[in-house]
Amino acid sequence: MATVKCIGILTSGGDAPGMNAAIRAVTRAAIYNGLAVKGIYRGYKGLVTGEIKEFKSQDVSNIIQLGGTILKTARCKEFTTPEGRQVAYDNMKAEGIDALVIIGGDGSLTGARIFAQEFDVPCIGLPGTIDNDLYGTDTTIGYDTALNTILDAVDKIRDTATSHERLFFVEVMGRDAGFLALNGAIASGAEAAIIPEFSTEFDQLEEFIKSGYRKSKNSSIVLVAESELTGGAMHYAERVKNEYPQYDVRVTILGHLQRGGSPSAHDRILASRLGSAAIDAIMEDQRNVMIGIENDEIVYVPFSKAIKKEKPINRELVNVLRKLSI
Repeated sequence: MATVKCIGILTSGGDAPGMNAAIRAVTRAAIYNGLAVKGIYRGYKGLVTGEIKEFKSQDVSNIIQLGGTILKTARCKEFTTPEGRQVAYDNMKAEGIDALVIIGGDGSLTGARIFAQEFDVPCIGLPGTIDNDLYGTDTTIGYDTALNTILDAVDKIRDTATSHERLFFVEVMGRDAGFLALNGAIASGAEAAIIPEFSTEFDQLEEFIKSGYRKSKNSSIVLVAESELTGGAMHYAERVKNEYPQYDVRVTILGHLQRGGSPSAHDRILASRLGSAAIDAIMEDQRNVMIGIENDEIVYVPFSKAIKKEKPINRELVNVLRKLSI
């Protein structure tokens, strides 16, 4: 532990509400423990280009309520090459950084794992993604806020769907994970969710139509996870137009608005707890682990598990949605 005197923080991948709360927590917990802190701008790109600044406590004042990330985020092709990672390591050592805290999703943690293996750098990951798709943690930073954004949007769409007696397909983010679509459907009172986890098991559209939703409702909302596995909302709208032309169909794609906005209380608290725990992990000489939360307890999850294992969907939630959408 005596070798770690300065930590670097970066945010990588897609932004998520609560990332700033995590930056604040990591910075202040590090200073509290006598460590120096340096902020690395634009993710791994900033590590390669040397966009690094020393952070004091005041640098993270008044950011807990902000969406996005004050450290910015960017893609970095150079970091995917051994040569680029060598430049990043040289810059890191020149700045006196001994360990890294990486806030991001599976792509960000994959980069951290490779970097840690090549240069023996202690790396700690924080799960920052609205998709909630990282194994080993019950929830990820940004997921709760995104879910509430979806809820607000669907509540508004419901007014139009009811007024015009339409079937709406609402596409939400999640990549290849259906957590936002499924829980968003339950919370908003939607009639169904089409998620990638079941794309090969059965025809989700066919099941929805055959459930006889028109018997009791004159309008319906179906949440669809954006994914190559599902084909997205447009795919299902086209199918309905072709196979069930009697229905008046519309599509709403929520897109990047799901990533923005002030983080919810849940995400601020989660990010603060995980950020503080990241410094605890460094002080305990942990390395190459993601800080997660399970049953309201902090856990350390090896990068290999967090990245490689698929987070399972709770099938009981599917049954809840089926029961309540009659």
